[in-house]
Amino acid sequence: MKVAFFSSKPYDELFFRKENEKYNFELEFFETSLNSQVVNALVDETAICVFVNDIVDRNVIEILANKGIKIIALRCAGFNNVDLEAAKEYGIKVCRVPAYSPEAVAEHTLAMLLTLNRKTHKAYNRVREQNFSLNGLLGFNINKKTVGVVGTGKIGKAFINLIKGFGCEILAYDLFPDKELENSGVNYVDLDKLFKESDIISLHCPLTPENKYLINKSTISEMKDGVTIINTSRGGLINTVDAIEALKEHKIGYLGIDVYEQEEKLFFKDLSAEIIQDDTIQRLMSFPNVLVTAHQAFFTQEALEQISEITLRSISDLAKNGKTEKIEML
Repeated sequence: MKVAFFSSKPYDELFFRKENEKYNFELEFFETSLNSQVVNALVDETAICVFVNDIVDRNVIEILANKGIKIIALRCAGFNNVDLEAAKEYGIKVCRVPAYSPEAVAEHTLAMLLTLNRKTHKAYNRVREQNFSLNGLLGFNINKKTVGVVGTGKIGKAFINLIKGFGCEILAYDLFPDKELENSGVNYVDLDKLFKESDIISLHCPLTPENKYLINKSTISEMKDGVTIINTSRGGLINTVDAIEALKEHKIGYLGIDVYEQEEKLFFKDLSAEIIQDDTIQRLMSFPNVLVTAHQAFFTQEALEQISEITLRSISDLAKNGKTEKIEML
């Protein structure tokens, strides 16, 4: 069976080729993203494997179906870039990787929080220039702060287990509260209460039509002055223009994002020799209290091993049996 990978990088090919020794699929790797133009290049593939910024809308799915594609495998947890209704209509199976090393994303979230708070990135650059001054590096204790966690699936739960070690009060919001977390002292509340009472807010929910721009001018106005917001989930959860205004007004004290709404034009690319046309991200990165990483939270050896293993196993199961483990199907 032939599988085409889009938005692939050298590390994707390394891990997937190693895992493919179990399956002997014919693998093709394309660095370009999938879209309505690129999809026409497919010839005799049975499955495609896509990533977070590939466009798999109705138009693309119709072309995929006409070319005989039977499986769309996402090597990520999010699936907001796929038209699931169209896939179902055209009889294409869709699977994803819902739980690859949730600790990887949770640990990166904590790393972003600590970096912003204690300004270790700035201290590193100062010391390399023989500047040992502490002026401008003042942080705050995380201990005893109130941390609001939006989304308590596997990643949110892993983050909660980490941040609890700092002696924080945990407020959580999820449509389906986790009983184990409740029993451990996590307080599930509505979003209004979480926004109003949290010193630190961390986003760990999927992007849906209902929660797009969850963080916006109105919800930010409810938050504490100087609130810290970390987003390692999906860029569309934050209205970036509203966040910039709140940063200018000092309403948001610190902002850490590993995701960005328009990231498909930027992330996973080396643009160091180019002039970036996105004025919004440029303005955002100009703030000294903003930390941006380029969708890096998942990027650990353990996570990539699990992604390749689960993705190829799901493709194999779907090809043989028309189904895979229930949690991976969409």
